[in-house]
Amino acid sequence: MQFITLFSTSLALFGTTGWAGYVLQDDYFANNAFFDQFTFWDAEDPTQGFVAYQSYNASVDAKLISSSTGNIYMGVDSASNTPNGRPSVRITSKKTYSQGLVVVDIEHMPGGICGTWPAFWLVGPNWPNGGEIDVLEGVNDQTSNDVTLHTGPGCSVSNTGSFSGHMTSTGCASDNNNNTGCQIASGDTASYGAGFNEGKGGVYAMEWTSTGIAVYFFPRSSIPSDVLGDSPNPSGWGTPMAHFTGDCDFTSSFTDQQIVFDTTFCGAWAGNVWSSSSCASKAPTCNSYVENNPSAFADAYWSVNALKVYTNNGQAAESVAPSSAVTATSTSVVYVTQPTSSAAPTTFAVSTTAAAAPTSSDGGYAPVLRRAVLGGSRMVLMGSWDLGARGMRVSVR
Repeated sequence: MQFITLFSTSLALFGTTGWAGYVLQDDYFANNAFFDQFTFWDAEDPTQGFVAYQSYNASVDAKLISSSTGNIYMGVDSASNTPNGRPSVRITSKKTYSQGLVVVDIEHMPGGICGTWPAFWLVGPNWPNGGEIDVLEGVNDQTSNDVTLHTGPGCSVSNTGSFSGHMTSTGCASDNNNNTGCQIASGDTASYGAGFNEGKGGVYAMEWTSTGIAVYFFPRSSIPSDVLGDSPNPSGWGTPMAHFTGDCDFTSSFTDQQIVFDTTFCGAWAGNVWSSSSCASKAPTCNSYVENNPSAFADAYWSVNALKVYTNNGQAAESVAPSSAVTATSTSVVYVTQPTSSAAPTTFAVSTTAAAAPTSSDGGYAPVLRRAVLGGSRMVLMGSWDLGARGMRVSVR
C-alpha cells in the first residue's frame, strides 16, 4: 500500500507540465570561484566588434572584473578614448550541459546603451548542428528582450501561444541562405536594458527538455521563492516569456551547451543598424561613438547575483570542455539583422567549409565563434586566424 502511494505520487510529480524533479547540479557561486569555471576570450572579436577582449589577468589589473560570495561584476573600460576598441570581457563555461534548467539572477546588464551588444547565451559544438540558445541579447538602445534558437536542419516550432511574448519566426534551422532562427520577442520593457536596470534586474530561467525549450523572466519584485532553491518547480511559475515546441528533436538539435556572457560593441549587428537607429544622432558611426565617449559606458556592466544549473534527478549529461580548440561556429553565420529598427533586414550567405576555432591564451581552450564578421562588402568567418584552406568566406547577397 505504501509502495502504491509513493508510486502514484511520483507519477503525479513527473506528470506536471514542465517539471522534471530538478536537483542542483552546479552552483557557480560556490566557494567564491565563479571565474575559475570560465575561460576568457582575449583574441580578436569574431563578430568584428569594436572591442578589445581581455584575458583574466588583464581584466583583474584593469578592474574590469570582481567577485564576492554573492555577486560578480564584469564591466568595460569607461575612462579612456580607445582607438583600438574598447576593453571588455567575454567568458565561456568550461562545463557543457545537455538538458536541464539554467537559472541566473542578474541585477544589472550592459544593455540599452548606444554602441553596446551584450548577451547571455548558450552554444553547442559544430555550429549550427550543436544548437544555440540566446536567452538575453540586444543592441544599442533596444528596450525589450528577444529569445532566439538556432539549429541545424530539420527543426521548426509551432506558434502555440503558450508564452507571453510574440513569435516572429518559426524556422530554427540555420543554413547558407537563412539564419533568422526561431524567435519570440518579449515586448516587456522590464526584460532588457534601461527598464531592466531601473527595476534592479531579475531572474532568467531557461528550461531545456526533450520536448522543448522555455525561457522565464521574473522582475526583481516577483521572483518565485523556489526559483534558486534546492528543488525549483517551473510548473508553478506561470506563463513563460518564450516556449519553443513543435517539429524538432530538442535532444539532438541542442547538445553540449556552454554558458556565455559577453559585451561587445558595434560590429555585425549593433554597428550594422547604427545609421537606422536613434543612436545615429550621437555620432556618424558606431565605432567613432564608442571610441570617443568613454563615460557613456560607465553603466555597461554585468552585475550577477547567482548562476545555477539544475539536472533532472542527475540524468542530464555533462562533460568538461576539452583543452583543445573545438570546431564550432555560432549564431548568425548567415545573419539577418534583428527587428530593432525600421530598416530592412540584411541577409548574408556563407560557404560551408569547416573551420577550427582560434585558441585563447588562457588555458588553451577557445570558446566558440559567435556571429559572422562583417568586412566592407564581404563577410569572413574565421575558425582560425590563419585562414588557409580552413577558412569560411561569407559573401553578401
